[in-house]
Amino acid sequence: MLSSVEIVVGLFPGQGAYLPGALPRLRAHDPGTAKVIETIDAVAGGILGKGLSRAFSDDSVDQLVEAAPDVLQLAVFATSVAAFRALSDQGARFSVLVGHSLGEIAALVAGGALDVAEGAEILCHRITVLREHDTSGGGLLALGCEPDRAQQILDLLPTSGAVIAVDNGPAQTVVAGRADALRRTATIATAIGLPSTTLHSPHPFHSPLLAPARQELARRLSGYGRRGLRIPVFSPVLGRYYRDSDDLGELLASHLVTPVRFGPAVERLHRSGAGVWVEVGAGRALTSRVRSIESSASVHTPLLPDLDTLRETGQFLAPAAEPRTVRHTGTTMAHPPAPAAVTPDPSTPPAVTPDPSTPPAPVPPQDTSAPSAPTPPAGPTSRETVAVRVRDLYATTLEYPEEVFEDGAELEADLGVDSVKRVELMGRLGVLFELGPPPEDMRMADYRTFGQVVDFVLDSLARAGTT
Repeated sequence: MLSSVEIVVGLFPGQGAYLPGALPRLRAHDPGTAKVIETIDAVAGGILGKGLSRAFSDDSVDQLVEAAPDVLQLAVFATSVAAFRALSDQGARFSVLVGHSLGEIAALVAGGALDVAEGAEILCHRITVLREHDTSGGGLLALGCEPDRAQQILDLLPTSGAVIAVDNGPAQTVVAGRADALRRTATIATAIGLPSTTLHSPHPFHSPLLAPARQELARRLSGYGRRGLRIPVFSPVLGRYYRDSDDLGELLASHLVTPVRFGPAVERLHRSGAGVWVEVGAGRALTSRVRSIESSASVHTPLLPDLDTLRETGQFLAPAAEPRTVRHTGTTMAHPPAPAAVTPDPSTPPAVTPDPSTPPAPVPPQDTSAPSAPTPPAGPTSRETVAVRVRDLYATTLEYPEEVFEDGAELEADLGVDSVKRVELMGRLGVLFELGPPPEDMRMADYRTFGQVVDFVLDSLARAGTT
């Protein structure tokens, strides 16, 4: 088991994350994962007129892209949601979830913003809208370079309309465009010695070519509500955590034309202390990207070998009572990164009877002060670490740049944060650091500056014996 203070990131892959045999293995895992898959199959059959049956064959990714691209997208989604259910049933607890493109829908289901049926419906609407409104004939091309160099290549083709669609870090950038533009881009890449790979994609995702589809998808998804998240979900498209106030339909539709910045998302979470990364889906596409960005990361790919590995991984990711060293890295990680905008929705009544098709709500690891290096949390390091988490929460909640939150910054006088918002932020800090109820004699006037707020958290953690 992992230490209860280690940050575990669940990664939900997108288009092409498919392995023959993975979905049948998950269906055979237990009645809970079978129910998840059956729910998605039923929703898809009702909306698309086809379900997941083709995904239970031995067809390869190439064969599905050619003959049944809709089924491939459904299979990617179903595999991730069912894998999350299976890992959670074995005790795995995740600190934050990150979806990559299509995988963001699965991450929102796993996080609790949507149930399984709603996630499947949204995906089916997305498939239908793209099929009806994308006439570009475009696709995706992966280049083995950083985004700046990819942009230099695209600048040589000013009239092509090709754009950077995905920043996967310094080792890979994905370009979207029409087929002729991608061919010309690949030709230039070859000429200058850069590897390029045409990806298995039926559409030029994350590009302006899908603007008509975005508009129609937003209309179709306008009626979808949402629940409060049980686990924070960080979006590489939005560059922030999802909030309870977000219009999910509008945001998910905007993903069609907005680039994915996965590399910067990994860097941000790593700076917040994330060290354990789990591919909640087939293959190792995302964990490989994580390793290319942060070579010391501890990565896990539970669906690659067999169900025994899935069970072992789930049990390994269950929080233990005592800290332990993460395998592969030799470092002890800590608390989850700040889920700045995630707060319980008081209007949502507690569930009386759990829906077996919905992944269970994991209990996040206990929060303690967190070193970002393999040293004990003590002295100035622990204060700086706490300051990083508080700064991230305040910056994301208030939508201010992080650099304005210096120790001497006056929250009200300098930043315009009124007393009501300051009380709310203190409440969120209590949830984030598990401080319990505030002292009865606590006065907001005693915490005018950002530095005083950080000191309050440190003092509270010390009283609780967690520093």
